[in-house]
Amino acid sequence: MTSQELLDHFKETPVLVVGDLMLDHYLWGDATRISPEAPVPVVAQVRDTYTAGGAANVAMNLAALGAPVELFGWTGRDRAGDILLDVLERNGIVYSSQWRSERIPTIEKTRVMVRQQQLCRIDREDHRDAYAFDSDACLKVLEKKIAAAKAVIVSDYAKGVVTEKLLSRLLEFREAGGCLIAVDPKPKRKLNVKGMDLITPNRDESLQMAGISIDPHDPFPETEVTQGIWEHYAPRHLVVTLGADGMLVCDEGKVAHRIPTVAREVFDVSGAGDTVIATLTLALAAGAAIEEAAHLANRAAGIAIGKLGTATVTPKEILDYEIQH
Repeated sequence: MTSQELLDHFKETPVLVVGDLMLDHYLWGDATRISPEAPVPVVAQVRDTYTAGGAANVAMNLAALGAPVELFGWTGRDRAGDILLDVLERNGIVYSSQWRSERIPTIEKTRVMVRQQQLCRIDREDHRDAYAFDSDACLKVLEKKIAAAKAVIVSDYAKGVVTEKLLSRLLEFREAGGCLIAVDPKPKRKLNVKGMDLITPNRDESLQMAGISIDPHDPFPETEVTQGIWEHYAPRHLVVTLGADGMLVCDEGKVAHRIPTVAREVFDVSGAGDTVIATLTLALAAGAAIEEAAHLANRAAGIAIGKLGTATVTPKEILDYEIQH
């Protein structure tokens, strides 16, 4: 099918996103002098901007592509949570207030930006165990929702929402409902993602998943990596993102397709992995073949990293890119 036909199908492809929700706060300013108190720049604040981060950014990418989206994960009953909910509502993302907690704060990342450069980042969060989303009550709601969804994306940012129990139960729900399950893994947590429909590790994550350690300057051992991941996890689809070197689309432990990057100018890679898994999953759930879905995701990621900050991509931007190239 054409890109236009595939993108049109996105409107009829509901997706659930489960994972670590965050508020991305950008503090913009200028620095023209050094503090007399310490050898650090003094930032004169000009403005603040807020957007959804973590799993919420995956949901934002899906919504920007036109898909109906529901989001699952914890936020606090605090100012950061209020701001995040407002961002989600304005973008048409369904999020139930029952997932707001009095006990734990909304995860918030504040980036201090000076002249388009990040000076520092301040993180606000609680202990990882506090965010687990695997209680019987949570899982019961997910089970009902999955019956009407075409796909579930598990977005693990290693903050605690995603657990072994959650992944195991999602696989059980898939057998009953037939939806696609995609995981953006964090290998350092050593969770079992065996048997998933799609996993999308980046270069470093894929090396960890395959149990391979190399020098940063060594060539990427794609054969050993893809075979190692297949032997350990046997995903239906494996797409390894390699930044400037594009993507590898793998089938049963072998590289089936190599897709070069389309990025021309890189402003900010934060959130690029969210764009990839959102576009890939949505395209597969809408009926695309894996190579077709990967090419679409690669174009979307190339557009996203040409923007500053965590960014989303619209169908019009993808179609305009194709016309121009």
